[in-house]
This record gives sequence, structure tokens and C-alpha cells, in this order.
Amino acid sequence: MDYKKTNAPLTTVTRDMIAMAEQTGNVYETVCIIGKRANQIAADLKKELEKKLQEFASNNNDTLDEVSENREQIEISRFYEKLPKPTLIATQEYIEHKLYFSNPLKEKDRL
Repeated sequence: MDYKKTNAPLTTVTRDMIAMAEQTGNVYETVCIIGKRANQIAADLKKELEKKLQEFASNNNDTLDEVSENREQIEISRFYEKLPKPTLIATQEYIEHKLYFSNPLKEKDRL
């Protein structure tokens, strides 16, 4: 998924947890769903950033004095820092009903 095009807010927003919990019927289950999705997003973003920064890794053994700043590397890092936090992205996905989740215990009771 392209997290750069998300419409999640960049800052923390107060949410009505009771209204958010209507899908699951349980506030704690809702928080758990959002938390698990936020961990997935954080892992994806970390892999993506590491992959892009790997291009700048130098193979030779430079001393600390010889290490120079790479402008492109700094810009990439700043771009990822400006993205909404994974928790905000996951919350927005949950609110927009873009997340699929199931509770095996609840489904087992229905059968």
C-alpha cells in the first residue's frame, strides 16, 4: 500500500472511541486491531526506508572523519519523518473501513 498518499492527519486527533468501537462492539478489541495494523505499517515503512538508504551505504571502511553528508540520503530521511505516524495511518484506515479483521472466537460461537 502507498502510505504516502494517505489522508491521515499529521498530528494527533481526539477520537470518539465509543463510536469507533461500534464495528467490533469492544473498545479494547478496536485498539488491538489498530495497534496490530500500526505495527504492520511501521515494519513496511522501515523496510522501505532501509531499502532506499541501502543504496547509499558505502562498502569501503571510512573513518569518521572521512564520512560526508549525502544530501539525497538526508532528503529521503526527512521525507519519511514527515509522513503520518503508523498509528494515525492505521486509525484512518479503520475509520474508512479499509481494514479486514476477524475474531476466530466470535466466529466459532456463531457456528
